[in-house]
Amino acid sequence: MANQGRRLLDRVLAGVPAGESPLTHTEEQPPRPAQPVPWPSWTPPEVVSALVDRGVTQPWRHQAEAATHAWSGSHVVVATGTASGKSLAYQLPVLSALTVDPKATALYLSPTKALGADQLRSVSGLGVSGVRAASFDGDTPMAERDWVRAHANWVFSNPDMLHRGVLPNHARWIRFLRRLSYVVVDECHTYRGVFGSHVALLLRRLRRVAQRYGADPVFVLASATVADPAASAEALIGAPCEAVTEDGSPRAGRTVALWEPPLLDDLEGENGAPVRRSAGAETARILADLVVEGARSLAFVRSRVGAELTALGARRVLSEVDPSLAARVAAYRGGYLPEERRALERAVSSGELLGVATTNALELGVDIVGLDAVVVAGFPGTLASFWQQAGRAGRTEDSDALVVFVARDDPLDTYLVHNPSAVLDKPVEATVLDPANPYVLEPQLACAAAELPLTPESLDSFGGDAALAVVEDMVARRVLRRRPNGWYWTSHDRPHSSVDIRGSGGEQVVVVEADSGRMLGTVDPGSACWQVHSGAVYLHQGESYVVDHLDLDSGLAMVHAEKPDWSTTARDTKDISVVRVLEKREFDGVTVCLGEVEVTSQVVGYLRKLPSGQVVDSVPLSLPAQTLVTRAVWYTVSAELLGVALPRDAGGGSAPGGAGLDPARVPGALHAAEHAAIGLLPLFATCDRWDIGGVSTALHQDTGEATVFVHDGHPGGAGFADRGFDAVVPWLVATREAIAACACPAGCPSCVQSPKCGNGNDPLDKAGGVAVLDVVLGVVGERRRHDVRHGRVGQDRSAATRP
Repeated sequence: MANQGRRLLDRVLAGVPAGESPLTHTEEQPPRPAQPVPWPSWTPPEVVSALVDRGVTQPWRHQAEAATHAWSGSHVVVATGTASGKSLAYQLPVLSALTVDPKATALYLSPTKALGADQLRSVSGLGVSGVRAASFDGDTPMAERDWVRAHANWVFSNPDMLHRGVLPNHARWIRFLRRLSYVVVDECHTYRGVFGSHVALLLRRLRRVAQRYGADPVFVLASATVADPAASAEALIGAPCEAVTEDGSPRAGRTVALWEPPLLDDLEGENGAPVRRSAGAETARILADLVVEGARSLAFVRSRVGAELTALGARRVLSEVDPSLAARVAAYRGGYLPEERRALERAVSSGELLGVATTNALELGVDIVGLDAVVVAGFPGTLASFWQQAGRAGRTEDSDALVVFVARDDPLDTYLVHNPSAVLDKPVEATVLDPANPYVLEPQLACAAAELPLTPESLDSFGGDAALAVVEDMVARRVLRRRPNGWYWTSHDRPHSSVDIRGSGGEQVVVVEADSGRMLGTVDPGSACWQVHSGAVYLHQGESYVVDHLDLDSGLAMVHAEKPDWSTTARDTKDISVVRVLEKREFDGVTVCLGEVEVTSQVVGYLRKLPSGQVVDSVPLSLPAQTLVTRAVWYTVSAELLGVALPRDAGGGSAPGGAGLDPARVPGALHAAEHAAIGLLPLFATCDRWDIGGVSTALHQDTGEATVFVHDGHPGGAGFADRGFDAVVPWLVATREAIAACACPAGCPSCVQSPKCGNGNDPLDKAGGVAVLDVVLGVVGERRRHDVRHGRVGQDRSAATRP
């Protein structure tokens, strides 16, 4: 149906009063025609026949090109949009190899079990003779695992299972590893930060073990569109990669709408700040309207709690319109039990569910086709993720679709909906990972040594000199033993079970209903103090529970069923100290640094809030402090620049030279600048604001000056602070613009308030934050312009990897 996207948008706008449209921008994206090509001549007839029987009459150009690279023995990454048929690009060479050589094997790796299960169903449904495809993940029954090892020739797994289940027991996988021809790495753009660094080293371990048994598999990587996919893929697998980026698949037209929820006139938030209608509440209403229209829709929500609340809100609206429709809306998120996930995936695929509120668990999960609309509630952290989610809409050629981006009360979201080109025209980010991070390298080298003794040659693939330095330190601590032919693991116990490749800090915390003993789900240990502290509200499958007790030692959170009319938000305190300065840029009164820091944080209480956002009370907590050694970018500002009042320039900011702040305003001004900088860093680094943190102080003990820190939230760093250091001027320019452009009088969540501030967003000085950024940019920006004029500024350092 032509213009269906515009028709659906008109429907969700129907209830908005005249003159109060929340739309800040709409754009019509035209359809794209298909570019089919003949089947590659090397494809066996039985494989072609099976694909044709499933409705694939011809491959698209990028599918055939990537498959031919792989068949010829070159590692290849196919980086095209959502629903562009990347699966066929690796199915063709793998199915062909398994057909031509009955002894050949292949391994498929995906970041989520849902995606792996979906791809397994797709391959099994082809019915190609001789292909024995099987799953080997955490949901695989123990009784089936021996059969997989002994008989399967295409194993569908994930990095976690490769790390814990395959490589530590590689002697039991000799049959499979000896003839390993292909390794498929699906959705490889998700492997970034600490997780990506672990996976990069894990894939090097896999290549080393396979080569030990005489195999040298070809890697086929599939990715959403990323900047410089060849470099990103090479950093991930440690070998040169061909890149296929020209998308030959058809795409339906889309109406893309940017949507800013309205301010609520009769409500005040923290410290009297104005409050917008929440993105979750707005999304629930939009989702309900779409379901009423019969539109198959997904709403991507940032958090597990948010997904549950959005589904509840949509069902509440629908129950007043048509109670039968309320049952066709559900939530989908991580932390559900396997049987719950599978049932929901079947209901989504069949169309039994019309509306689903989900976390990014469905961004990469089930291959859902024919969606009419996607609502993205809050920027998902990267443009790659945004377009991956948006790409779920318009997956058929015969009808246009709708994509709505609903802004949260957040500086980045506010900036994006008022600067559409930053979303619609900007190239997607490069993947940031750092395999040389010693916090990642040491545990991975320990696992590698426990699998096979390390040799000087093998250290080259793990980072060369950086790996050698880590190994020598491990020898000094007697973790490894040096022998003439290499380095050996000294313990009888393998290290794999204690190495968490997702960087979550250990085993999951299990949420248990105290009365029945029923396991409800799991929570990342790094988030446990925030999400399941005593008194926290925990949502599961639309039901609410209150946490009675959190036992971090045993990894248990005990809860009871309750339906309070309030939600909870944890508060923490944080301190930071400089361990080592790695890079420094000095200006007149401003210093910008990149370095290692130690961050000590502690959850000290929580707020109880009504659905309106009103704070009911603050409850103290006593939880252990957590220490994180990581990387940070920071800038210092001299007392002279902060306190010398100079005339305003024509642009409305302070002239370069002084912010004109009296000492009492400095903490609030720095605090405001810090919050906004955290909110805007995801524009310049492949991260989410929850991947990073910050601290500001009027006088820091290590710098001796007023200082604003923004740090990575992962041990050893994940490359985000490095990107901030590289792009400090455009980053702070965007930060200043986001604050100054906000219409609130004194600061709100759209500019300088933070949802995770441990100090309850107090003190905050919006105007002071602008003044601080003006003087910093007045000095740093002017120096940069001078250096550019004199040829002293080169290109930014590579973002794909660090030496």
